[in-house]
Amino acid sequence: MLMMLRPLNWLLPCSLALAVGCLSPSSPHASAEKPTDQAAQGEFSFAVTADMRQYTGPKHPGPQYFEGACAALLAVGPGDFMISPGDIDPIPPVRATLDRFFGTNYVWYPVIGNHEAETPGDVAWLREWGAGPIPGLVRQGPPSCKATAYSFDHGIAHFAVLNQYCDGSSEHGVKGDVLEVVHDWLAGDLAANSKPVVFVVGHEPIIAMPDMDNGRVRHKGDSLDAHPANARRFVELMRQHHVTAYLTAHTHNTSVTNLGGVWQIDAGHARGLGDKGARSTFLKIHVKRSGCRLDIYRDDGKGGPYALRRSVSLD
Repeated sequence: MLMMLRPLNWLLPCSLALAVGCLSPSSPHASAEKPTDQAAQGEFSFAVTADMRQYTGPKHPGPQYFEGACAALLAVGPGDFMISPGDIDPIPPVRATLDRFFGTNYVWYPVIGNHEAETPGDVAWLREWGAGPIPGLVRQGPPSCKATAYSFDHGIAHFAVLNQYCDGSSEHGVKGDVLEVVHDWLAGDLAANSKPVVFVVGHEPIIAMPDMDNGRVRHKGDSLDAHPANARRFVELMRQHHVTAYLTAHTHNTSVTNLGGVWQIDAGHARGLGDKGARSTFLKIHVKRSGCRLDIYRDDGKGGPYALRRSVSLD
């Protein structure tokens, strides 16, 4: 079903408030492909998966885990590329799984999450990946997290990927936040953008929302909302630059919420039975000049088949 969700008036003067009840580790890059003909004309789709950590690769094979999400995505079409907003460790088995299902030329944009930030091997992998060539690269991140934040263009869309653990001296010097060094980099990136469709990507939500099916809540109060002033500033920046949506994860719960005029899309988790508290999920986002549509695919909660659960117009 196609849903039009109303914006939520959630920004309060002093606080945030809830408004409603195989590539090897030494070769991390897939071959960069040019945008499809449809992308060049302004239409394309891409996939979003997140938080599959520890439930892929040889230790967790089969359709009841991340492989199940990949098989279902293959069946509906994987789109031009995939973005994964964090908690993807260990990273090499994820890339190997994508290679197996979609081919070594399938482009994957990894995003640093809290578990990558606290794991030196993951940071090293992401640094190597971020050294390039990143397909469609527009600019790399601030000097203190140059390789773990980046922006890229694809077709009519611009994507800005954040490292929310970056401070002025380290790629992992702060618990999830949008400090001034990251905010100012994003402000410059969005100001220079000329693409009509814009997505910002970061691991932690502005505010944790309930799962769309069972209402489970995780990480409320210790996501970006743990730093209310910075979170408000972040939302206002995205609103000023007409960002289409903020893509996030971290909670393992799937939700779509309009926060102060900015869509927050939480991809939930794609670990299958690795988290039985909410259905395993992958997203497809269809980008058109006439507007964007989000399709949410979820399994049955028992490691079974995935189905289209909801479509949302991102107008």
